Amino acid sequence: MRTGIESINFYGGPASISARSIFEGRGLDLSRFDNLMMDRKSVGVACEDAVTNGVNAAKPIIDALSDEEKNRIELVITASESGVDFGKSLSTYIHDYLGLGRNCRLFELKQACYGGTAGLHMAACFVASNVSPGAKALVIATDVARAAAKSTYGEPSQAVGAIAMLISDKPDILELDFGATGQYSYEVMDTCRPLPEIETGNPDLSLLSYLDCLENSYKNYKQKVEGVHFLETFDYLAFHTPFGGMVKGAHRKLMHDEMKLRGAAVQQDFDKRVAPALIYGMQVGNVYSAALYLGLCSLIDHAPVDDYRRVGLFSYGSGCSSEFYSGVIGPDSAAKLGVMNIGGQLDSRYELSFDEYEQILDQNVEWLFGIRDKKVDFSGFSRVYEHFFKGKGYLVLTEVDDFHRKYAWS
Repeated sequence: MRTGIESINFYGGPASISARSIFEGRGLDLSRFDNLMMDRKSVGVACEDAVTNGVNAAKPIIDALSDEEKNRIELVITASESGVDFGKSLSTYIHDYLGLGRNCRLFELKQACYGGTAGLHMAACFVASNVSPGAKALVIATDVARAAAKSTYGEPSQAVGAIAMLISDKPDILELDFGATGQYSYEVMDTCRPLPEIETGNPDLSLLSYLDCLENSYKNYKQKVEGVHFLETFDYLAFHTPFGGMVKGAHRKLMHDEMKLRGAAVQQDFDKRVAPALIYGMQVGNVYSAALYLGLCSLIDHAPVDDYRRVGLFSYGSGCSSEFYSGVIGPDSAAKLGVMNIGGQLDSRYELSFDEYEQILDQNVEWLFGIRDKKVDFSGFSRVYEHFFKGKGYLVLTEVDDFHRKYAWS
């Protein structure tokens, strides 16, 4: 059975700020700026959370379905490290506001930035099992860097956003090479979120863990798939992208180790096979469990795909869990994704000054995990709301009433 991604969409938040302005505003060393490979990052406001981001990513996909097709969605999985409750799943809110049928499994999973991939493969296995012929699954990877690590070199890349993927036996976007996948995972304390307001860790250890997992998950892939050649098997590559410079270094290491190539040959390969997958990420930043799939969208929207092309995909989640797998995109992938107008949505974000950015960060800190009773004060970000939300039909958070989160359409 053909299995994979039928539809995909990304929601990238209502506002953005220049990464350079964060460097300048925080007094960071500008000699490190180019290595980051970041232009802008998405910024959320107080009327948003992982639920609104997920719904706003998924709604255009759901709206395009017939009632019969909607009723065939029998599984909704959310992947996030930005949950709003220790017990209640984000999926319950998302399922409700998307108006999906009640004969459906709902749950949430967590493994840092790997969570979206875990959800994708779990959903694909459900579809491929054919226990419910024709059934579909909705996978949403949604994350919020609510409390940015001020004055660190991580701040310019920590972002907000969500990917929604409809998984079915009509893989119009990406057909999975089912079973062609390599895993590599172990316990390491590279990054973590031990408290709602803290995202911390060891950046050097995180980089080393990422590179270690890429090397060894790819080795595991080669053990399972006969005749793999790093240059010839994959027409394109998309990696989990905390920031573009990390992906460039990872690609360089694989080219050194696998192909014994250096210098101009490595740069040429990067420009051809990897760079198209980084274009959106350079405008958004690190969206955690959604980051790899934002890269896939970027690749489809920016690479020349005039025939069926195989993509090698690498997913990494701190802590850590990783997977290298592959799939095929085709000439119809770009046309179907183009309807979502991801680039246009990113261009429509409100452009924040550094002072506005600071004010929004302070407001967002008031909306961390564990709120019992609170109403959103929209006046604190009125310019963003008027520019991006008003009259556009996006889902926004309005209040928390005895821990119950309540939402409305803008």
